[in-house]
Amino acid sequence: MSALRASLIRLRGLVGKEFLQILRDPSALMIAFLLPVVLLLINGFGISLDARDMRVAAVIDAPEESTRALLQALSNSPYLDVVRVNDTQEGAALMADGSVRGMLVLREDFSQHLQRPARWPAHAQLLVNATDPNTARILEGYVQGALETWLSGIAIERRLVPAGGVSVEHRYWFNPELRSADFIIPGMVAFVMSMTGTLLTALIVAREWERGTMESMLASPARMGELIAAKLGSYFVLGMAAMASGVLIAILLFGVPFRGSVLVLTLASALFLVFALSLGLFISTLARNQFVAAQVSFLVTMMPALMLSGMVYDIASMPGWLQAITFAVPARYLVSILQTLFLAGTVWPLLLPNLGALALAAAVALGATLAITRRRLD
Repeated sequence: MSALRASLIRLRGLVGKEFLQILRDPSALMIAFLLPVVLLLINGFGISLDARDMRVAAVIDAPEESTRALLQALSNSPYLDVVRVNDTQEGAALMADGSVRGMLVLREDFSQHLQRPARWPAHAQLLVNATDPNTARILEGYVQGALETWLSGIAIERRLVPAGGVSVEHRYWFNPELRSADFIIPGMVAFVMSMTGTLLTALIVAREWERGTMESMLASPARMGELIAAKLGSYFVLGMAAMASGVLIAILLFGVPFRGSVLVLTLASALFLVFALSLGLFISTLARNQFVAAQVSFLVTMMPALMLSGMVYDIASMPGWLQAITFAVPARYLVSILQTLFLAGTVWPLLLPNLGALALAAAVALGATLAITRRRLD
């Protein structure tokens, strides 16, 4: 029997043993399937950058037809919930206890100035709770947009639009509804797979060290490369299945459109899983303890994937030195690939550099894992 044939027979036996162990040990199945689903559901429904139904107190010193029409226009916005109050003191009290996020004040001369805007421009005051600056800017934009839309309608009715005026037509590409979920959920899939892929090998292999089963495998005729290939191969199948379930949840449950190539998605997922599984095996080889392996896995995967991948925080807005660090985070490239495939489609100028970076990360992680594992176990 040739050496290659004997190696394949041993490898097949090891892979079969790994799958039997997976079926008998529910923890691996929970990490592969239950953990991604739970994380996607919690984060998918819990993390949203969309600000809707923001409560705004409205103070009108002299209610008239024009001010009532303005309040109706503001109330028609799906992003605003207008609450009428008697005076600024009542509105300030509601802002102080967090009942409303802002207060719009229309003085008694608002309607008069609205009739003669060229001489006395109508003045409205907007007070915003700026403890959260991002939400404050969003609220300001919503109110400003609603006011401008209403004023444009008034100007057209009164034929105050100057000749030759410019009309700007807005069109939003790739995410026409401006849903933050369409941007966040693909990145969340990458974040979840970063954790899941690393934990699959880090915890399971560390447990084998604790139980002593790893020593039994090392005493078998199997070679070190065959043991590593069996470990990575079996959990690679689990990881790809988990990735598929995450993508299906994003499409079917959260309604995120998928416009790209399934083959490119499969290739990117495979490259990233090779990196994540190799990293997990690397950690378990050094730690040989489940608790330590779990802590290290969370440290090297969760925080970088959440903070430095571009999933939530824009990389271009980071300081230059921090942007340089993000190039060493493989999750950054998977997030970019998934967001491109889901929202834009198969855009090769964006996909190819990220695929190349993932391939390099997978090769480096696999090579380092093979080297350190052989050194530690031989």
